[in-house]
Amino acid sequence: MKANELIPIMHAIAARIEKEKDFLTELDNVIGDGDHGINMARGFKVVETKIDGLATPADVFKVVGMTLVSTVGGASGPLYGTAFMKLAQSLMGKEEITLGDFLPAFRAAIDGISMRGRSHQGEKTMLDAMIPAAEAMEAANAEGKSAKEALDAGVAAAWAGVEITKTYAATKGRASYVGDRSIGHQDPGATSFTQMLEEVAGGIA
Repeated sequence: MKANELIPIMHAIAARIEKEKDFLTELDNVIGDGDHGINMARGFKVVETKIDGLATPADVFKVVGMTLVSTVGGASGPLYGTAFMKLAQSLMGKEEITLGDFLPAFRAAIDGISMRGRSHQGEKTMLDAMIPAAEAMEAANAEGKSAKEALDAGVAAAWAGVEITKTYAATKGRASYVGDRSIGHQDPGATSFTQMLEEVAGGIA
């Protein structure tokens, strides 16, 4: 995938987040600040004004990451911003990226989020969707499946991870204040990540 193929996917992500912002905010109303969808939509609206014409996938990811850090409030901006900037760092110098390039870069993004948020799988965060997605995509790649098949497997695993977050009590961020009352509610960050990955999978031929 080259930058001119990645940029339309970023626009599709922006459109998806705008479409889902009320749902994401409703999820966040229950266990967080009640602004996840609104903040993410605002950030990606700015992203859309900055990415057209960028030369490499790393350039795209860097601009997305920097923009989210500066425009998205709460924890989501720094966390998603870190993820996209880690993708950029890992893919620097590549005019075109393959699934084999993307998977270790995605792991770097996960590690960045884990360090920035001081969080791990099983704590009702976006990592509960991201890590199963990574594992599923890596397994599919090891089996010789196509990038589209691997991403579809990642999406399915991520949605399963979102469902599992309903069983956890939140221990991180604002959601930790409600403790056991967060059980039964899915994590907004895990949900928005999975929606994004779904758009990536949908944009792969």
